[in-house]
Amino acid sequence: MAEQRLASPSPVPELHGPVPGPRARAVLEKDRRAVSPSYTRSYPLVARRGRGLVLEDEDGNRFLDFTAGIAVTSTGHCHPRVVEAIQRQAAELIHMSGTDFYYAVQADLAERLARIAPGRGAKRVFLTNSGTEAVEAAFKLARWRTRRPRALAFIGAFHGRTMGALSLTNSKVIQRAGFAPLLSGVTHVPFPNPYRGPEAAWVLDFIRRTVLRRTVPPEEVAAIFVEPVQGEGGYVVPPLEFHQGLRAIADEIGALLVHDEVQSGMGRTGRMFASEHFGVAPDVVCLAKGIASGMPLGACIAREEVMAWPPGAHASTFGGNPVSCAAALATLDLLEAELVENARVVGAHLEGLLRGLARDEPSIGDVRGLGLMLAVELVRPGEGSPPDGARAGRVIDECFRRGLLLLPCGESGIRFCPALVARREDCDRAVEVFAGALAATPE
Repeated sequence: MAEQRLASPSPVPELHGPVPGPRARAVLEKDRRAVSPSYTRSYPLVARRGRGLVLEDEDGNRFLDFTAGIAVTSTGHCHPRVVEAIQRQAAELIHMSGTDFYYAVQADLAERLARIAPGRGAKRVFLTNSGTEAVEAAFKLARWRTRRPRALAFIGAFHGRTMGALSLTNSKVIQRAGFAPLLSGVTHVPFPNPYRGPEAAWVLDFIRRTVLRRTVPPEEVAAIFVEPVQGEGGYVVPPLEFHQGLRAIADEIGALLVHDEVQSGMGRTGRMFASEHFGVAPDVVCLAKGIASGMPLGACIAREEVMAWPPGAHASTFGGNPVSCAAALATLDLLEAELVENARVVGAHLEGLLRGLARDEPSIGDVRGLGLMLAVELVRPGEGSPPDGARAGRVIDECFRRGLLLLPCGESGIRFCPALVARREDCDRAVEVFAGALAATPE
């Protein structure tokens, strides 16, 4: 990680005036005229370059980045070893379409992912460009393998925005509004929440006694799709018995268990895969985000007997691009060498800081997460402690004005998901800025 520290010789945040500055505002105006309004910008950050946890905007303001590009730049911005791997591969071969031809870097990555994926036995890998494509591949694979039409998913889940993945998504109504009819056969059930409920035992009983007896014929369920830790839904960590119970239900009805680890995988929770915290191996796992440190790449990994579909059943022109594969191999080297363990150790430090802050701040209703996948939930103090999403948005905006980059999640959550190169002193500074923003933002 020493290679990353050269990026920040002076303290961060380092702001030269109100943000956004004049150069950033010029970009914002051009963006306003030309770019789709569907993008969900939280605040007017105009990124120019980054190193490690430092993000510099068009006016030279330096921010402490605790978003990692939505949990993507797992090794930090522009890690030298990842940059070198990208440059070396780009000079040799940029594209040749791995679904029609062969190249070594794709086979090397697939072999490595198959080896580290959770569960025993041989695995196979389908490479994609993104997380939503990995979920689409898993959905198609489940239907192909089982010859069944239906799926179970969870309220609060985010699985992507393409039509199949969107049919599984149940995070925000704006994501689904205007796109009906979505893919038929998807039934959503509650996700257990140790803070607000429902309890895991109730959810598992509801699936068995209500959903599979009154609504969904069990012999028609192809797969159960679940995030081991809900991401956009609020960084909700369910109890161990929930995932163990889902594994049992899937086995009982002959369905595949699909883990969407697009956000929680690749070391973010202090384990390579979040499923390892629960002692449960899925039949299929979906990856993306942190897999290639910012290059577009995703993966659908399944047991060999599950991923037995014939040539032409599914393909992708750009999935498994040589440059992205090279970035992923360099990323895996760094994750396995030190960064997964760093996420565990530094994540525990960050969680301790946030819990300490919560003891003196009644508007913090909950601190939750695993590793460097942590969230603070803001509430209105008083009876019932209702979520305070409006204030969460104001606090995030105030953090930006002070040079700290954060993102929302769930109804009123604020997520802390820095690159896995984060140090204790980075967390100290982030929580200091966050506490100041809280104090400056009235209820």
